Amino acid sequence: MTQDGSSSRDDRQLVIGTDRLELLPLRVEHAAEMAAVLADPALHAFIGGSPQPPDALAARYRRLVAGSPDPGVRWLNWVIRLRDAAELVGTVQATVTWADATAEIAWVVGTPWQGRGIAGEAARGLVRWLGTQPVRTVVAHVHPEHHASAAVAASAGLVATDEQLDGEVRWQLQLPQAD
Repeated sequence: MTQDGSSSRDDRQLVIGTDRLELLPLRVEHAAEMAAVLADPALHAFIGGSPQPPDALAARYRRLVAGSPDPGVRWLNWVIRLRDAAELVGTVQATVTWADATAEIAWVVGTPWQGRGIAGEAARGLVRWLGTQPVRTVVAHVHPEHHASAAVAASAGLVATDEQLDGEVRWQLQLPQAD
């Protein structure tokens, strides 16, 4: 991927692998399975919104897959698949802003799969991949009472700052720059 977000190949097709997971590029076809993964209303306590039916989620995924209308911003979205079970369990995403070489990341794992280290492993895999891109800073915003999500951010190498946005704490990681 180049500084302006263009690529000589379709990097949206990139699968990121970790020990137990495959981060698969988001497709509209994932909506039906992901609607079930994200169906628990309790899951939305910190992330906002409410569970969406498959057709509404498909419409949202269509917008995400189409990409940002701003050429200086790249939307990158993956579903998290447990390799051994071949089932989807959540999502990770990065919004890359080329002007300041920053990637804002987020993650969500369905309630039945929480507490197994999946979000942390997925976030670490995403941050590791971002380190191979022209990204200097990785940022996440975490609700101050969402201790599990704070643990995920910390496990991915991000550190809480004193800054807040919409009541959420800014976590940040400066990536090493290649010479």
